[in-house]
Amino acid sequence: MLKSAVSVGQFVPGDSWIHRLDPRSKILCVLAAAFAVFLAADWLGLALFAGFVFLVMGLTGINALSYFRGLLAIWLLLSVTFILNVLLTPGEVLFGAGFISVTKEGLIGGSQLFLRLALLILIAFTLTLTTSPINLTAGLESIMSPLKKLGLPTHEIAMMMTIALRFVPTLMTEADKIAKAQISRGAAFGTGGMFNRVKGMIPLFVPLFISAIRNAEELAVAMEARCYQGGANRTRMNDLVLSAKDYVALLITFAILGMIIIYNKY
Repeated sequence: MLKSAVSVGQFVPGDSWIHRLDPRSKILCVLAAAFAVFLAADWLGLALFAGFVFLVMGLTGINALSYFRGLLAIWLLLSVTFILNVLLTPGEVLFGAGFISVTKEGLIGGSQLFLRLALLILIAFTLTLTTSPINLTAGLESIMSPLKKLGLPTHEIAMMMTIALRFVPTLMTEADKIAKAQISRGAAFGTGGMFNRVKGMIPLFVPLFISAIRNAEELAVAMEARCYQGGANRTRMNDLVLSAKDYVALLITFAILGMIIIYNKY
């Protein structure tokens, strides 16, 4: 079992069945799974799909803590989404205080949306944790290659998307270092009212923003120093080739998507 002390979005080398899949098949499976998780109409469909997601997570050989650390990193987004659905969805009022009321439909809808987003994030983590940046860029570029006929710079787009994903763990590590440094100087990020908490985050965001610009500039200089020319006449050491296991993975994922669509219809 691989260690869990990894940052969100960081590639974890391994030799699992999921690691060995072609990046194109993994990207297509993630897209199909994203459709499936939002098409699941009830708790039964969500529960079955959650079982499928947990099975895939187990097949990666990566400790589950690596996934759930990612969920903790965006707990605020998930919590706000749940609370807004609970408070703003009309229906049978369970209890209320003044202008605030909690409805049965809001609790059900908020819980289901919370679970959908959590599963979607876990699916995305499976892709980034098991796919190296080079393979992820190659897979995205290959899938978007038909858009070259429209004059779109598919290689540059794929590279930007990959770099954006890979900057997430870097920024989180940098934010942790800055936060610890500010706390050692007496900063209080979690005390006082809402306004004071937001105001207290300014000493964290300003140096983090500066650090992000500095890292981006250093990356650009490094790429220019290596005469990087985008997708013009570039070749790859290893060509992407779909194997039998890739077709099996695609078949299973799209079969699950098809079953959810049929289940919703009948």
